[in-house]
Amino acid sequence: MLSLHTPSVGELWFRQRMLADPETMSYNRAWGGMIPFPQERWEPWHDRWIVHPQGKRFYRYLRDEETGAFVGEIACHWDDEADKWLADVIVHAPYRGMGYGREGLRLLCQTARENGVEDLYDDIAADNPAIRLFLGEGFEIVGHTEMTILLKKRLTR
Repeated sequence: MLSLHTPSVGELWFRQRMLADPETMSYNRAWGGMIPFPQERWEPWHDRWIVHPQGKRFYRYLRDEETGAFVGEIACHWDDEADKWLADVIVHAPYRGMGYGREGLRLLCQTARENGVEDLYDDIAADNPAIRLFLGEGFEIVGHTEMTILLKKRLTR
């Protein structure tokens, strides 16, 4: 069972670790792979995503309730350019294949719905096996290119 955890600035070491891990970030090949997240960026990032999200951002760690371990993250944000809410679910590679992604995606959809999001999208690399997860949770393919697939889920029914 997972719970959502709001990380402190000091707990952003886990995000740094995930973003720097080649296996965890293998899904991100189409967008450059690993993402630098040096400690000097933690406080401004935390302020923007956690302290002052301005109704445009949501971010939480996924925490295994039994062990207390951080196993991943979920987020969504309003993209002005795309004019839509974009989802983000990352499960740290050592915890993949254990159901955390499915549970995290469900928690993200529930939280987004509770916060008034009607449609949630994700742009996924065409070779990312997580597409099956999203389709299994009610997302539909609404667009694609050779490199990416755009998925959408209507959260209000």
